Amino acid sequence: MVKLAPFEVEQWMDKYETTPGVLNIAETCAASLSIADLAGIADPIVSHDGLSILPAADPLSALATTKLTYGAIRGSLTLRQQVIDLLSYDSGDSVKSRNNAISLGPEFVIISQGAIAANYLLFYTLLGPGDHVVCTYPTYQQLYDVPRSLGAEVSLWKLRADNGHVPDVAELEALMLILNNPNNPLGVPIPRAVLQSIVDFARARDLIVFCDEVYLPLYHGGPVDLEQDTRRDSERRSELDATRPPSIINFGYDRTISTGSMSKAFALAGLRVGWAVSRDPEIIRAMLATRDYTTISVSQLDDGIARYALSDAVRRPLLQHNTALARKNVQVLKWFVERWSSRGRVRLSWVKPTAGTTAFVKICTVPKSEEAGDNGDAEDDGGAGSNKEEPVDDVAFCLDVLDKCKVMMVPGSKCFGHGEDFKGYVRIGYVNETPVLMEALAKLDWYLEEFLA
Repeated sequence: MVKLAPFEVEQWMDKYETTPGVLNIAETCAASLSIADLAGIADPIVSHDGLSILPAADPLSALATTKLTYGAIRGSLTLRQQVIDLLSYDSGDSVKSRNNAISLGPEFVIISQGAIAANYLLFYTLLGPGDHVVCTYPTYQQLYDVPRSLGAEVSLWKLRADNGHVPDVAELEALMLILNNPNNPLGVPIPRAVLQSIVDFARARDLIVFCDEVYLPLYHGGPVDLEQDTRRDSERRSELDATRPPSIINFGYDRTISTGSMSKAFALAGLRVGWAVSRDPEIIRAMLATRDYTTISVSQLDDGIARYALSDAVRRPLLQHNTALARKNVQVLKWFVERWSSRGRVRLSWVKPTAGTTAFVKICTVPKSEEAGDNGDAEDDGGAGSNKEEPVDDVAFCLDVLDKCKVMMVPGSKCFGHGEDFKGYVRIGYVNETPVLMEALAKLDWYLEEFLA
């Protein structure tokens, strides 16, 4: 019998996210949208004669007459082509932003029940006893504990604050390299140049490079300070595109695999639609053979709404909406972290996220004699802190804040560090509705002042 370790972050979410009146800033999806919301933000369509503007098609009316058979086993042809198109865009929103278009067809894509199913299918198909994989850490627990449950030897590739939480390629040696880009919980992407080094390393050794890209393409920061930069949008976009990491599929190496979903960047977790893409047809064939024993296909209804969300009329405004929300909310969270970077006995620190929806914030206290005023820079030490700082018990802290304030966060040590690493860290999902984030931070502000400062 396969023994799987408890999936700590999912069990934590399941236990506490339905708390009555909860302000959930543990959620990692961009603020969820309805089908009506999608229709409301869709770009209008110009008629073929150019004389009239038409609304984007209603996905529900098209699905109303669809016979509910199993549908296309691999996923509809249209949706699989849209996934290829999505991964071909470095910024995900325009054909003009294509730098390294993928010369693949839809036959290299499998549609799955979310990225979590694609990941599991991949591991079950490719890994077994005696295989050695290296996985970036911290990350989503599935990415290292499922390979471990299948008998693979797992090495954790620790992302260090003193290296900007970017992996060091010099530490690599494995059969499969497992990446998560952008990273959950850190919100830090692996830069394009580092990804190229990883692919070059793997190519020289015939290694598989698997990248969970569930937060792609939600990039909202980087070397350009979007709040202070007064240059034209085209100039800022050019600099961002030069550094923003593309999909791992874009580097021209066959033994690469990307998984993603409609859940995080697209705010449609209720669809349960994800995918796996590989340049290697043997990997795709093997995964399809394995899936014959499990889910067979995805729901035609989910597939249809996903096609609508990834259509040209909807994808661009949807990503613009969610990116703008992320950009706005990370500034709200930045103000809060800086406010408490050195206030009374409390020390908050982080590496400000530039992608995805999550931030990993460290909460420490200092002895009474070490109290400081409201100053300091929360980002100077990358979250390392001084020797006199003591991390809070993050599990007890999260439970007490939930009890007293109805604010939900995820404890870092329990859900990402096996109870040993990342003590004092909490994961905050900040790309929810701005009023929810602001109310939650106001209550957290009261808690820190009342009980820790």
